[in-house]
Amino acid sequence: MRSDSPELKKNHPPTIRAWVMYDWANSVFQLTIASAIFPVYFASVTMREGSDKISFFGREIINTVLYSWTIAAAYLLVAVLSPGLGAFADYSGRRKAFMKAFTWTGACGCGLLFFFGDIPLEAGMSAFFTAWLGYGGSLVFYNSFLPVIADSRYHDQISARGYAMGYLGGVVLLIINLCIILFPAFFFIRDPALPYQLSFLTVFLWWTGFSQITFRHLPKYTFGNPHQRHIILQGYRELLKVWRQLRQSRSMLLYLFAFFFLSSGTLTVMFMAATYGEKELRLDAAVLIGTILCIQLLGVAGAFLFAKLSARFGNINILMAGSLLWVLVCTWAYHIRGPAGFMAVAACVGLVMGGTQALARSGWAKMLPETKDHTSFFSFYDVMEKLSTVAGLFSFGIMETLTGSMRKSVLSVVAFFSAAFFILLILQAGTTGRQKTVAQPQ
Repeated sequence: MRSDSPELKKNHPPTIRAWVMYDWANSVFQLTIASAIFPVYFASVTMREGSDKISFFGREIINTVLYSWTIAAAYLLVAVLSPGLGAFADYSGRRKAFMKAFTWTGACGCGLLFFFGDIPLEAGMSAFFTAWLGYGGSLVFYNSFLPVIADSRYHDQISARGYAMGYLGGVVLLIINLCIILFPAFFFIRDPALPYQLSFLTVFLWWTGFSQITFRHLPKYTFGNPHQRHIILQGYRELLKVWRQLRQSRSMLLYLFAFFFLSSGTLTVMFMAATYGEKELRLDAAVLIGTILCIQLLGVAGAFLFAKLSARFGNINILMAGSLLWVLVCTWAYHIRGPAGFMAVAACVGLVMGGTQALARSGWAKMLPETKDHTSFFSFYDVMEKLSTVAGLFSFGIMETLTGSMRKSVLSVVAFFSAAFFILLILQAGTTGRQKTVAQPQ
């Protein structure tokens, strides 16, 4: 019988190409579902006679609050489950099986969004939750394959290839869907909602179709003793061990907290920008989707720009500058009233978003002590990123619930970026102080 799991070979080009291909497969979710098309569709479908209040399981809630909290709930569940499932997958050899399961879960959730406007809201939001759960869960297992298939000296190069492929795949499908939305008559479509619904279906087809290349070539492997007792608890023990080590390093602890607040703000902006433009500024769908596309293009430029600046001025200094720029950009976003202002803010968001996200992960890698257990430290980092998403989106929803204004929710994002800036300032001051102490003669 032919096995669908090839033998584990490190630095094997076909395996690496297959791994990179998953970025091409799943990044369409990030653009079409998370950032551009579904947020606009959701806001239009859930507005009833000019009111943003909707009934969800018999309780009245603001539509965008429900949107943000649903994503937060999915990411919270991923953060809770991933350490235990990750350890079980490692020790049982089922890492690829879990990745497949989460992929199909997320993709099917996207496919079911085709019916979002025609089914009860509770069922539609369940599909939305399922899509996010599958997406977040699949990335946990996908990222963890990198140290398995390649030596550390190739990690940066392979990760960059994956990022580039993911960006390209997401943009290609978004442009195709944007053409259908803008020119429905050319495709013989009369129903104004159908182009949006078809875009969700294309994500399902793209994600499941191209991921089969990945699953065919990724190896099956077992790390450790598959008969070890309490395997699932091992993942949580690893996180606890990392936390104990972090408590002994003031600089790493400060950096992690700064990352938490920086990531909270960044991901909240990324996930809520389109709904903000549609709801607060009443922008046309074509303007919103086109602007999100430009943000992605500028994000790549921002990543390269910040990397060059970091090489000259240092990672912490540029992250501080990025945090301060985020504060200014979000304050500006609070005051904008029309499409011109939104597009100008979006251009700045793209540059800063790409730069700060790229530097945050590389900065963490530079902070790590001399250890062979990088996987545990990055697992901790990944859980913190998921929890930061929960905190950012939950706070955004709370502010809108209390104030009745999505615009005022932007102030919660300003608070996150401000906290990140001041923590990085303390970290930099401590680092500079230690350097001066060492330089002084005794």
